[in-house]
Amino acid sequence: MSKRHKSLLEKVDNTTAYALADAVALVKELKSAKFDETVDIALNLNVDPRHADQMIRGAVVLPNGTGKTVRVAVFAKGIKMDEAKAAGADIVGNDDLVEAIQAGNIDFDVLIATPDTMGLVGKIGRILGPKGLMPNPKTGTVTMDVTKAVTDSKGGKVTYRVDKKGNIHAGVGKVSFTTEALIENIKTIMSAVNKAKPASAKGKYVTKAAVSLTMSPSVIIDSLEMMDIK
Repeated sequence: MSKRHKSLLEKVDNTTAYALADAVALVKELKSAKFDETVDIALNLNVDPRHADQMIRGAVVLPNGTGKTVRVAVFAKGIKMDEAKAAGADIVGNDDLVEAIQAGNIDFDVLIATPDTMGLVGKIGRILGPKGLMPNPKTGTVTMDVTKAVTDSKGGKVTYRVDKKGNIHAGVGKVSFTTEALIENIKTIMSAVNKAKPASAKGKYVTKAAVSLTMSPSVIIDSLEMMDIK
């Protein structure tokens, strides 16, 4: 373990579940990198994603953005191509975009598609799927409203989904954000996750919650407080 990591660990009591405001304030004190570290939220939910109704996934637009520059590509035809370009999409295409992706040119972070282009997108599903780039109606990336989809993606939209073990990870901003801005972003994503609680989920819904920086140890957050966020 490096001296830097050891000194950071000494600042965190890993037997304590901190109040959200205290956890965010503490994690900001753990900044140690020369770059503007990302603040990540990690949740463990008491769900079984093998059951379709317990597959928690979705997207929210963070009120204070993510602090990242997001490159957006759009599959569209006709007038929808013009709408996507006007909204600020970095790449817009259809057949030519399929060829570019097949050739390994994936120069984007988010992919949006109109429903009438999903046949084309399906051809490259094996490339997009493992990279988490496959458009999906549940996250608002398969839509005719390309203007909103592009604007949301550029303006701080975060997608989330549980893995096989019920974990969710999401970036909620940068360490340079104010404590208040980070708390507001976390509450926004937490509200969406709480609203998505399946009726069939038994017991305590959020079993663990923590916040961390790119290069820091995790700070545990009181999961009961997280479950109370409406």
